[in-house]
Amino acid sequence: MLKVKIVRLNKQAVLPVYATAHAAGMDISACIEEPVIIEPFTTALIPSGFALELPEGYEAQLRPRSGLALRSMISLPNTPATIDADYRGEVKVILINYGREPFTVNSGDRIAQMVVAKVEKVLFEEVSELGSTARGEGGFGHTGVGHH
Repeated sequence: MLKVKIVRLNKQAVLPVYATAHAAGMDISACIEEPVIIEPFTTALIPSGFALELPEGYEAQLRPRSGLALRSMISLPNTPATIDADYRGEVKVILINYGREPFTVNSGDRIAQMVVAKVEKVLFEEVSELGSTARGEGGFGHTGVGHH
């Protein structure tokens, strides 16, 4: 298991935790002084109260929670958000309300999930042409939509 250093910036912060034994993502909770109301089709930047020191070669991805998306249309507009290994500031989550009703975030609410993932560095090699495949340049629904 990968060890990641974490610092609690606010004594009220809830540190990330896996909700179940096989969960890929850890729940991230809001760490705010007072409730934040997110009006429909607006965003809010919600602090977590902690900062990370990820090892080189890793990133943390912030993703929406499926329950919030299903019930309240709450998501992340930049999903998945990336926390780079050299970032040392507080982890903050941009939430967006795609719903029709205002949504209230309270301190301690689970607002997102975080997955730590290995990142490959690439070196691009510019060439005059690419190898061919059966798919070729087909994209954006080229295999059809719906049932066959």
